[in-house]
Amino acid sequence: MLNDITLGQYFPGDSPVHRMDPRMKLILTIAYIVGVFFIGNLPGYLLALAFLYIVVRISGISFKYLLKGVRPLRFIILFTFILNLFFVQGETPLIDIGFIHITREALRNAIFFALRLIFLVMGTSVLTLTTSPMQLTDGLERLLRPLQKIHFPAHELAMMMTIALRFIPTLLEETDKIQKAQMARGADFESGNLITRAKAMIPLLVPLFVSAFRRANELAMAMEARCYRGGDHRTRLRELKYTRLDVYGALATVVYIALIVVEGRLLG
Repeated sequence: MLNDITLGQYFPGDSPVHRMDPRMKLILTIAYIVGVFFIGNLPGYLLALAFLYIVVRISGISFKYLLKGVRPLRFIILFTFILNLFFVQGETPLIDIGFIHITREALRNAIFFALRLIFLVMGTSVLTLTTSPMQLTDGLERLLRPLQKIHFPAHELAMMMTIALRFIPTLLEETDKIQKAQMARGADFESGNLITRAKAMIPLLVPLFVSAFRRANELAMAMEARCYRGGDHRTRLRELKYTRLDVYGALATVVYIALIVVEGRLLG
């Protein structure tokens, strides 16, 4: 399951999506997610899926690989589905047996919330898979730069978020190594009840935390040894600039949002 997590990983390539400005990709990803949360029917989600599929095909990433990133979150998605199914009130009953009360509105709400989580993960994964950590840092910092006038730490925040994303695959790889080492020593992470499994995770979590703190300390020392001083008077090898690809991407996203709004008004 650890190998299925795609968030934070970077897939090198030379596709039009890879060559887009990271600032524009951040803006368009947010626009796509906001559009998903405004969808109110199944045809709208089919439209969002079609748009995402086209972007993934253009980027050269396998759509099956993108779907792998949803697997580790299946329990959260299932929990969200069940929570909305049983606790959302409605007027049209579907099942009314004893203490089980399920309405049509609750089922509809549960399906929509589960789909929103799926599209949220997949849309964000496309951003990280097609944008290097350095590009993400530069793009996020440039977008937050106007807030520096009110002494907002734009560069520090961008750097922390990018380092966190960058270390997700590293920590997952470290977790997998520690888990295999503990299993070779006789540790059992799968059998027993919930409390037993929680106790069995201690030999896994303690070395993982020690390794994470050690890596953080090594990174801090490396940055300090290179006289890193944040964003003050920092120069860049490659300056960010918008191109025609960014204009085309923005126009495609505007068309996607417009279709969602029109479809929602016609079928809503």
